[in-house]
This record gives sequence, structure tokens and C-alpha cells, in this order.
Amino acid sequence: MKAQPQSNAGWKRWLGIALIIVALAGLGYLLRDPAQVIAAARKGSDAELGKMVGTFAIPIVLLFAGISLALKSRGAGKPMPETSAAPTANLTTSAPAPKPKAGRRAALSFCNVLHTGADRREVWQFDAHRNFTLNRGHTGPESEQLPAGLVQKTWGSLWQPKLNVAWLPAESVFLRVVNLPQSSFEETLSMVELQLEKLSPIPVTQMVWSAHPMPQSAEGLQTLIVVFAERKAVEEFLGKLEGQGYLADRLEMSVLDQLQSTPVTEDGAWIYPGAWGGHNTALVAWWYGGIVQNLNFITLPTAGDRAAGLKEQLSQMVWAGELEGWLTAPPAWHLVAHEADAREWESPLREGLDAPLTIAAPTNPAQLAALTARRAAQSDAGTNLLPPEFATRYRQQFVDRLWGRGLLGVGAVYMVGVAGFFSALSVQSFRASGVEKQVKGLSREYTNTIQLKARYQVLKDRQELKFAALDCWKATAELMPESLGLETFSLVDGRRLSLNGTAPASQVTDIYDFYDAMRKVVVNEQLLFDQEKGSPPTSRAGQTTGSTATWNFVLELKRAEVR
Repeated sequence: MKAQPQSNAGWKRWLGIALIIVALAGLGYLLRDPAQVIAAARKGSDAELGKMVGTFAIPIVLLFAGISLALKSRGAGKPMPETSAAPTANLTTSAPAPKPKAGRRAALSFCNVLHTGADRREVWQFDAHRNFTLNRGHTGPESEQLPAGLVQKTWGSLWQPKLNVAWLPAESVFLRVVNLPQSSFEETLSMVELQLEKLSPIPVTQMVWSAHPMPQSAEGLQTLIVVFAERKAVEEFLGKLEGQGYLADRLEMSVLDQLQSTPVTEDGAWIYPGAWGGHNTALVAWWYGGIVQNLNFITLPTAGDRAAGLKEQLSQMVWAGELEGWLTAPPAWHLVAHEADAREWESPLREGLDAPLTIAAPTNPAQLAALTARRAAQSDAGTNLLPPEFATRYRQQFVDRLWGRGLLGVGAVYMVGVAGFFSALSVQSFRASGVEKQVKGLSREYTNTIQLKARYQVLKDRQELKFAALDCWKATAELMPESLGLETFSLVDGRRLSLNGTAPASQVTDIYDFYDAMRKVVVNEQLLFDQEKGSPPTSRAGQTTGSTATWNFVLELKRAEVR
């Protein structure tokens, strides 16, 4: 029975997101008025600065706690693989799947194909937009981690989808050829499922399976190659890939593409050394009537009469084909092998078969990987050997990784912004302190300058008033008619000249002539009195006698404003 960590992972992830939102909102509220924060930092005491730092520390701690919870939830939701003790007959294609259609995954951008050998691993990446041409590749020892940029899915995979395919080792797989009536792919899968117990050499509850339709079919029939694999071996293989950083979306068999890529022109047997694991084993494909009738494997003995051992194995297969009725004529023998394998197999085969043997070169691994990538991209997601719970978990890990990286990116950008804000705050505070020191240094000099300026202005006013009084007295003495008498002469506030006196009642007009003459006095080529200000003359008869009148008028000096 499965454990239930997924629910815990869910609430941890959402709690982390909630804490991040609260932290960002709190920091945004604290920084709603940067000018006020800058002023408080500049003028605050040590206690106030400590309080401010503590206030900012609370949302920052919540932010990191939220990010930590969100990241931890990624690993918490991994379900444990089911073992054979769990009697769940999860067949990879147990649910009817739609028939594969060409171009079904037109949005696919890249497809990776991984081959794990005895001592090394190879990864090919193909560009789906350029007819699955090889884009890049990587070859390295098994102990070396695969390049993350090549095999891992990132944000770019959302708009440039990437498909990760892995070749399942042939020694973990069993193949069966099935000829069924032509029908829809859903009905075909249902017919295969009804025969699983008969076809599979592995208990149904302990295996995964997939069906691969062959393009060649007989009249009224369709040919399928059914692939069986022990569930435990598949899970161990996937665990090994996970440890190397490769999360497979599909598990495929390279031998299926090797069979399709071999040109078949006659009835006979095609022998593929190394296609079934080691170099001493070989896959034998029997083609009769334009379709593949059976798949077997043979072993090349390491000692003794190797030719006799091969002859015995192939003879038994020929007898079985004759009994089943599809082997209607002596087979033509073909060896599809690389040069090294061909040298090892050719001599025992020719000696044991005592028949002509045609040797052909197999499709090289890179071209075979391209065929696998094209077939995987055009196939339905359910028609492969990857257990569905692994696909679900890988998808959840991808989503969680995007969440984690997105939150880390947001947090990093936010922290950079906060650091930049406080850096700018420190710079401005430093500049303000420098200006304050400069002002403090200039304040004494400024005060002394103001005082000197005030003293200078007082002395200047005294000097001007002294000469202004003399000029007024001189003008009065020179211009006042003899008929008038002067009683008071006063210079009020250094500006207003007030004259009072007496005059005979018959000489009142002399007062106005005297006033006009005083207004026109020029000193240093400038009028001494302001023409628009002052008070005109007034006169009145005396109280004791009417023969004498008193008069007065006011003139205002014309002086520039002192600034």
C-alpha cells in the first residue's frame, strides 16, 4: 500500500506561498514611504535604528521560511515505488489509448534519447523543428552526472517542450509478435490485454507492457510487437536514471527501430548480434509474407563446437515455424552486424547453416536514436513502458522545481532591491552628513559675515545721514527767502525733513516758492528729495494777530534702498 506524503507536500507548499505573500506585503507596507524611512534612518538614535532593523527582520524571516517550505515540499511529495507485493496490475497501456497520429506533438521542440551502456552513457538531442536532426550530443562515463542544461527541464521548456526518452536495456525485456484483425488502436489494445496472461512470461501483476504496431501488415491482419518488462527491473532502471539527473518521459526499445530500418526484400531470417544485450546474444527476426512472423534470440557458445550450437538453436526455430505454418520455404539468412561482431559471428553461422549468408551493416546509434525520437514524438504518451505514477511524479517535480526557482528568483530580485534601497539610503545619509558638517563649518563664518555687513550698513547710514543733514541745512539756508522765519529744522528717521516757521500774512506765496525750490535741489547730479513723497506746505494765521502766519511742510530724502 502506498504512503500518503502528497497531501503533506501540498499544504507545505501552499503554506510557504502564503508566507511569501505575507512577507512581501509586509515589506511593501514598511517601504511605502521611502523618504520617511530615509529621514528616520538619518535622524534616529541607536535605539530607534535597532527597532527599525528588527521591524524589517520579521518579514525577511517570513520570506525565507516560506521559500524553505516551498522548496522542501518538492521532495516530500515523491511516492514510493510499488513493489510486486502490491497486486495492482498497472499496465502501461492497460487503459485504452488513442491511435498514434503523425504530428501529434507538433509543439515539441527537442527530444533527448539516452543510451546506457556497460561503461558509458550517450545522450543525443534532436531538433523536432528540423526533422529531428541532431542538435548536440554527450558521451561520458556512467559515474559522471549528465549535463543539466541538456537533460533538465526549465522555464524554457514551457514554450519549447522537451521530451526525454531512455532506451531500456534489452536484457530486461521480452518481445512477442501478435497478428490481430485490423481494427482501431483502442480495440487492438483491448484484444492484446485479453491475451496478456497467455503472451507474457511474467506474472501480470509484476510487469509493464506496451504494444508497437508494425507498418507492414498482411491482408486483413495487423502486426504488433508486444513488449514486456519486469516492473521491478523498470523501477530499478528509473531509480538509476534519477540518480544521474535524468527524468525519463518515455521508455523505448532501440531494437524496434532497428527492425523497421532494415530493408527486407525477401523471406528469411535477420540476425542482429548485440541487439539483445551482450555480444554473445543475437535477436533473430523471421520475415515471411512481407511481415515479421516471430522474434527469438540465440546465444553464441563461448566454448566447444560453436557452429553446432548455433545450428541446433536455429533448427529448432525453423521446425517451430513450420509447425505454426508461417515458414513455407527455406529461409534466406542475413547477418546485420558491425564489423567486429560480423567477424565473430560470420564463421560459426556459415559453418553451422551451410547456406549463403548475406552481411549488412546496421543503422548507427545516432541514426537509430533519431528514429526513436521521431517515433516517440508521434506516439501517444501512454504507449510506452514508463509506469504512470512515475510520469505523474516527474511532472509534479517539474512544476515544483519551477515554483521553487520562480520563488527564489522573486526573492533574490526583491532582496537585491531591498539591498539597493538600503545602499542608496546609506549613500544619501553619508552625503547628507557631509553637507551638514559643511554647513556647520560655514555657519560661524556666515554669522560673522552677517554681523560685519550689518555694522557696515550702520556706518554707511550714519555717513549718508551726516552729509544728508548738511545738504538739507545748506539748501535751506540758501533757498529760504528773507521774509520767512525758521523755527524748527528736524530730520526724522534719517529720511523726513520737517521745516516749521513763521511768515508775514502778506508773504504766504513765498512759502510755496520756498517749497518748490527745495524739491528741486540737486546734489551730485541727483535730486535731493523725492518728488512723489512728502507733505505740501500748510499755513494758518496767528492766534494773537492776523499779520503773521505759521507754516510747515515735510520733504523726504531720496535714498536708495539698502539690501
